[in-house]
Amino acid sequence: MSVLFFYIMRYKQSDPGNPDNDRFVLAKRLSFVDVATGWLGQGLGVACGMAYTGKYFDRASYRVFCLMSDGESSEGSVWEAMAFASYYSLDNLVAIFDVNRLGHSGALHAEHCIDIYQRRCEAFGWNTYVVDGRDVEALCQVFWQASQVKHKPTAVVAKTFKGRGTPSIEDAESWHGKPMPRERADAIIKLIESQIETSRNLDPQLPIEDSPEVNITDVRMTSPPDYRVGDKIATRKACGLALAKLGYANNRVVVLDGDTKYSTFSEIFNKKYPERFIECFMAEQNMVSVALGCASRGRTIAFASTFAAFLTRAFDHIRIGGLSESNINIIGSHCGVSVGDNGASQMALEDIAMFRTIPKCTIFYPTDAVSTEHAVALAANAKGMCFIRTTRPETMVIYTPQERFEIGQAKVLRHCVSDKVTVIGAGITVYEALAAADELSKQDIFIRVIDLFTIKPLDVATIISSAKATEGRIITVEDHYPQGGIGEAVRAAVSMDPDIQVHSLAVSVVPQSGKSEELLDMYRISARHIIVAVKCMLLN
Repeated sequence: MSVLFFYIMRYKQSDPGNPDNDRFVLAKRLSFVDVATGWLGQGLGVACGMAYTGKYFDRASYRVFCLMSDGESSEGSVWEAMAFASYYSLDNLVAIFDVNRLGHSGALHAEHCIDIYQRRCEAFGWNTYVVDGRDVEALCQVFWQASQVKHKPTAVVAKTFKGRGTPSIEDAESWHGKPMPRERADAIIKLIESQIETSRNLDPQLPIEDSPEVNITDVRMTSPPDYRVGDKIATRKACGLALAKLGYANNRVVVLDGDTKYSTFSEIFNKKYPERFIECFMAEQNMVSVALGCASRGRTIAFASTFAAFLTRAFDHIRIGGLSESNINIIGSHCGVSVGDNGASQMALEDIAMFRTIPKCTIFYPTDAVSTEHAVALAANAKGMCFIRTTRPETMVIYTPQERFEIGQAKVLRHCVSDKVTVIGAGITVYEALAAADELSKQDIFIRVIDLFTIKPLDVATIISSAKATEGRIITVEDHYPQGGIGEAVRAAVSMDPDIQVHSLAVSVVPQSGKSEELLDMYRISARHIIVAVKCMLLN
């Protein structure tokens, strides 16, 4: 790190967030570290996103350095990132493997067999150097050599020893994370100070100032949504069209996908702006981390899309993005049993719960094409992480192009003074609620229907006022498991009011494959079951 920070890297000490500075990725939350990666292998993916942005979007001189431990390299996501960097020829990226042979609880399987790490890196197509990690001159030499390499990322495999030069501590197990006793610490500090050979101040080189100025604030669509009430289009396709429209509005919008672009319709963006589309293949963990890197320092507006079910394997990386308060947007399609024939493995029924746990994360669940386009535009301007949940089957457009949408503002679609129950839905279940309202009205039973639009934050004011107007009766309907979903969110929102009761309809068992409408009915979230629930609630 001394060699990097005082000899190799170019940056302004007084301005650690300067866009022209070289980047450094480390598993610590420091002022000069853009993303707090933890120790679980997210760092290299984030570094890949920074390097990709520098090479292909900014076309700038800054370089990216990522320091990892040998223990961290056991994580599969590291090798997803290694494959990505090699495929995209990220020659502005240097990964340093600190091979000290010791993990958290003992020696690692490869210990100090440096050639194992070297062969792995070379097998993934990286230019690789092996070096003594304590040899300053050797480190200066390999980092300089790395700067001359073209079309390949560089790996520096550095052999090191924990506690080097400290009697009875060097290369010893059981010292990880433990503070040194005061009397020993004082002696060690004196030993280190005795080895300092110069009092000269070391100042880093200033960066080359060639990053373009970018503006990613107040991004607006150039025209209203081009849909008419009654049109039928899947929200996943409307999302792809909205991304392309947003890409026209701002040239810093970038889209990443995990080999699902024909299903998520991110292919529409890819066709119009291939230079701003990043194919991440079947590596969802890395896709999320690359998006985090692309969005760092406000260089891009990044959208990452895949099947919502596949995001479960990337949750650790999503969580890190939340801890870093990163401005990335994640799109999850094919949610719930409405997916139909694809089967349970591709039905996202946990995703709302997952994203509700992320601090400051906004969760959009648009019902039709118009609300989907607004969700994409709002996400582009929102602070913090956003998740947009889209549906596979085609649904009818119910909003006019002039309808306005805001984060945290629900839509009341049906209401009258005679309403007896408030029914809250989102996405596909809004149509079931509307169908139930139509059928019940024939029996002189009137219900209030709410489309949430955003699940986080909830429109608590609208929910409570509607509940009070319907004698404290609420039914939630969701294409999601009960745990962590809309029902629990609504219950929490009204929990302080003892006069409000909430009944939830949700998918309560592991589903099977079938037709979308059949599965909605089979798992008790269809209009028929809403009608039954309304009548039962009125009897109690």
